[in-house]
Amino acid sequence: DNHGTAPLTLSSELPFQSTIKRKVRKKKNGVITANVAGTKYEIVRVVIREMGFVKTRDEDETANLIWSDSAVQQEKIAELRNYQRINHFPGMGEICRKDFLARNMTKMIKSQPQEYSFIPRTWIFPAEYTQFQNYVKELKKKRRQKTFIVKPANGAMGHGISLIRNGEKLQAQDHLIVQEYLDKPFLMEGYKFDLRVYILVTSCDPLKVFLYHDGLVRMGTEKYHPPSDSNLSQLYMHLTNYSVNKHNEHFERDETEDKGSKRSIKWFTEFLETNNLDVSKFWSDISELVVKTLIVAEPHVLHAYRMCRPGQAPGSDSVCFEVLGFDILLDRKLKPWLLEINRAPSFGTDQKIDYDVKKGVLLNALKLLNIRTSDKRRNLAQQKAEAQKRLYGQGSMKKLLPGSSDWEKQRHTLERRKEELKERLAQVRKQISKEEHENRHMGNYRRIYPPDDKSLLEKYESLLATAFQTFLAGRAASLQREMNNPLKRMKEEDILDLLEQCEIDDEKLMGKCTRQRGPKPLCTMPESAQPLRKLKNYDTDSSCDSGSSMSESGEETEKEDHNEKKEKKVSYDLEENKYKSLERSGKL
Repeated sequence: DNHGTAPLTLSSELPFQSTIKRKVRKKKNGVITANVAGTKYEIVRVVIREMGFVKTRDEDETANLIWSDSAVQQEKIAELRNYQRINHFPGMGEICRKDFLARNMTKMIKSQPQEYSFIPRTWIFPAEYTQFQNYVKELKKKRRQKTFIVKPANGAMGHGISLIRNGEKLQAQDHLIVQEYLDKPFLMEGYKFDLRVYILVTSCDPLKVFLYHDGLVRMGTEKYHPPSDSNLSQLYMHLTNYSVNKHNEHFERDETEDKGSKRSIKWFTEFLETNNLDVSKFWSDISELVVKTLIVAEPHVLHAYRMCRPGQAPGSDSVCFEVLGFDILLDRKLKPWLLEINRAPSFGTDQKIDYDVKKGVLLNALKLLNIRTSDKRRNLAQQKAEAQKRLYGQGSMKKLLPGSSDWEKQRHTLERRKEELKERLAQVRKQISKEEHENRHMGNYRRIYPPDDKSLLEKYESLLATAFQTFLAGRAASLQREMNNPLKRMKEEDILDLLEQCEIDDEKLMGKCTRQRGPKPLCTMPESAQPLRKLKNYDTDSSCDSGSSMSESGEETEKEDHNEKKEKKVSYDLEENKYKSLERSGKL
């Protein structure tokens, strides 16, 4: 303050600063959001809450998880961000519609009849009406009569299904599926039954399939008798659909696991053990049927997925997953037969057994998916980095000019090869990390593709190659090349060996002394690093004149001290320093 007549107070603060308070940012705990507006099943909401996910508004399209009862449009899948997950794959209708399944299976049966003998003989009307009538005539000549089951091509829940014995009565103009009826099923307490087996597909690129080791046994509500003209209309005897049998007055809603018209597969396997039947063979036969069926779908699904997500790198996290319901019938020899596949299996919980089984299916599936709060942040950071790369041209390889020399061409080929190997190595390591998570969080699921058995894997890969040739012949050439790429089958160690060989070839081209390939020394140990430094000094001394000055030897001492600090680096870096020092000493 000035003591004069005009006192003046000076403040170091600006007038507006006093009104501003510095905000301390609190680190928010991220939440995983789920949009379940597309489902009518309460069990889905129960599982979402149990997982700790936060339900979003119905119109929110940015949720981490989107669940829909019906199949979604390909445009919606194309618009999803990489951190999002939706419970349907594009192209899965190729095995979930009855007519598409029959058409695709017929093609695979032609090329692999031995492997695809688990689906009853099927005709698609009206296209195959003539073939069906010829088959009926052949049966007549042999004085044999068979029963056929007739289904609407795109029907569900048992609607419109009937049995016939006289195939000549069928009309050609109806859009139907006609199958040979399996008249010798495995019976339980005199009733026919089928199995609802739940399958989780977490990725189509690469294909990854899990089988849930429980499910539902759905029984008929009338004692079974072989089909005859008198009982063809008794659908409660011949059909096992829950949606059909629940209307019968004899349907038993018993809550004990060994009674009632609906039971668990867990109980059924115990029943098999009690009767000295092979449970492990039962599961392996079911697994093989499921994998072979999904191999038929894979070319269609992968092609559709790549069309929806054209910029997504192979091996990156899939935005799609799917829980499928396989309906399987066992014959009296316990051989499984595929009836149909549901891409929107019912998650209704009319009984306690439904609640227990279906809650386990959903809860274990979401744990396997490993949806994390960091996925969204990582995705945004990745998008920003990719945008900068496109803007500044970082990370992209230089293009080879038309008049380039042979040496430049060889270097360019090597660089491209190294980039390809590094990309594949990153993919392999990511897959290893995913598998470690899956092995810890599998719950009641079992991975059935890729299998641990090498011989079984080779068989499946051969079938997969056949499927690609059958369904994508002349189309999707890039997919065909990718399938035949030997790098797809290589392990981490093999790729590292190839990368090392590329480095050696590169050094040859650059005129450097070539390294001998062999076991890599443990350079973290002083004993293994010491001989390399001694070798360096020996080589340097021998390359210099005998009258070298003290300053030169001082420089060498400094270099040696500098190398001591870096002795924990890999042997490749140590040897590279050796070659540089040789060049410098030669100049001196």
